[in-house]
Amino acid sequence: MLTAAIVAVAAFAGVATATNAHAAVRITSDMGGQIGPYLDRFAALRNSGQSVMIDGPCLSACTMLLGIIPRERICVTGRARLGFHAAWHPAGNGRRVLSHAGTQALWDIYPSPVRTWLTRRGGLKPKMVYLHGRELTAMYQACR
Repeated sequence: MLTAAIVAVAAFAGVATATNAHAAVRITSDMGGQIGPYLDRFAALRNSGQSVMIDGPCLSACTMLLGIIPRERICVTGRARLGFHAAWHPAGNGRRVLSHAGTQALWDIYPSPVRTWLTRRGGLKPKMVYLHGRELTAMYQACR
C-alpha cells in the first residue's frame, strides 16, 4: 500500500492536455515528478473515462499511468518514449538518496508486461532505461 512516506521521483512537472471531457489526454513531454501528485492525477483521469495518448517522453512518475489507466485506454505514437528509474528523494548537497519504499511502490503499480521488460534490464535502477518503438507497441496499441 502506498503511504505518505513515498517521496520524489524526479524534479519536473509534466504536460498533459485535453480539449474536452471526451477527448484523449495527450502526453507530449512529461518529465515526471513526485509520486503522490501523479497518483492523484492518474486516478482522476482513470475515473473520468478519458483515454491517454502518449506522444512523446513520459518519464519517471509519468510511467505510473501504465498501471493506473486501463490498458485499452492507452495508445502510443512513434514519438512515445517511456523512461523508468528507481525512486529517490533529495538529500543535502544536491545528492539523491534511493527510496526503497518508493521504488517498490512503482514496481507494484506497473503491469506485468512492464515488470517483465524491466526485469530483463535489471529492474528499477538509478539510471533511466527507456521503452519505445517496437517493444512499446508490442505492449500497447498504436494510436490511430
